Amino acid sequence: MADTGIFATTAEVSRKAGANASSVSNVEAYINDFIAQAESKINVDTTKNWSDAYSGLNADVKGILKLAASNLAAMYVIQYDMSGFSSRAEAQTMLDVLWNGYVTAIRILNEKNKQTFMENA
Repeated sequence: MADTGIFATTAEVSRKAGANASSVSNVEAYINDFIAQAESKINVDTTKNWSDAYSGLNADVKGILKLAASNLAAMYVIQYDMSGFSSRAEAQTMLDVLWNGYVTAIRILNEKNKQTFMENA
């Protein structure tokens, strides 16, 4: 099986999910599914189909999409089974950090018209 996501790879998501992530959900098949869901959510949350426009985007925009997709998909990996973490607080801290990154990336994408590096992306 190979990476099927557009915005992020399974390796990027796996790194963000951390060393204690579930050995069931932290595998390529699950992560590919989580990335597809994350990409759809990003498109909906920003009301723009970044997936269709991806090949024509500049590296900065692609980086923000990677940030959002890998963070959200990593959250899905973590929430699948939190039993590997030393405490619920450890897992929750990771989820909070990832969510903050996702929300920040979505805000940047939504404000794209104000960002000069995203013009004509």
